[in-house]
Amino acid sequence: MDIPALQRRLRHFAAERDWQPYQTPKNLAMAMTVEAAELLEIFQWLTPEQSQALGEDQRRHLGEELSDVLLYLVQIADHAGVDLDAAVERKLAMNALKHPPKHASAKP
Repeated sequence: MDIPALQRRLRHFAAERDWQPYQTPKNLAMAMTVEAAELLEIFQWLTPEQSQALGEDQRRHLGEELSDVLLYLVQIADHAGVDLDAAVERKLAMNALKHPPKHASAKP
């Protein structure tokens, strides 16, 4: 996925609708939280086993909600001036230090 290209598409989409005044990091984070709750709702009363065996319609709905969360996340980064590629690499490196493998030969 080309994050900068996606950010450009989202900026253009918002500009065509005059949404720029509302596209603040705070507002986008709030909207992302609402979408994350909708994502959680899919799994709300499922057993762990059921959550791993979603039907076709459930997977389609899951994909829609995951996309909503991702799109808001990408917009937050764009409007806040965060380079997501660099931030992800930094966080993965930090996690590797914080949580070293149990065995030297362990691979992800």
